[in-house]
Formats: sequence, C-alpha cells, structure tokens
Amino acid sequence: MSKVVVLGVSGDKGLWLVDIDAKTVTPLQVPAGTDLAAAVKQREAGGTLIKNVDFAIAVSSAQAVFSGHVDG
Repeated sequence: MSKVVVLGVSGDKGLWLVDIDAKTVTPLQVPAGTDLAAAVKQREAGGTLIKNVDFAIAVSSAQAVFSGHVDG
C-alpha cells in the first residue's frame, strides 16, 4: 500500500501531498470538479474529513514532537 496522505492544517487554506515513502511534502493544487474539490468545499464550510489515518496531531514545532510533547 502506498503511503501518501493529503493534509490540511487548521487555519491554513492550503493542502499538502505528503509522500511518506519518498519523504516529500508538496503543495497540492486541487483539480476543479473532482471528489477532492468537493471535500475541500466541505472543509471550507467547517467540515473535517479523515479516511485511512488513525493518528495525526498538529504541534507547534518539530522539537516539541522530538521531546515527546503534545500541545493541548
């Protein structure tokens, strides 16, 4: 199974394509008229979409993660 995630961070309109195997993060341009574009509209209206991801936390810095800290 490929390890690719589309990620959006609260407060940031942009989306990111995270390819874990390739160790890359790329800004994502969402094609108009696609299922992904429909999901983005739901996000813009305050919705949250989570699929096939069982753990994700946004933190203040990489150092916080490496020290084991999880922002409240």
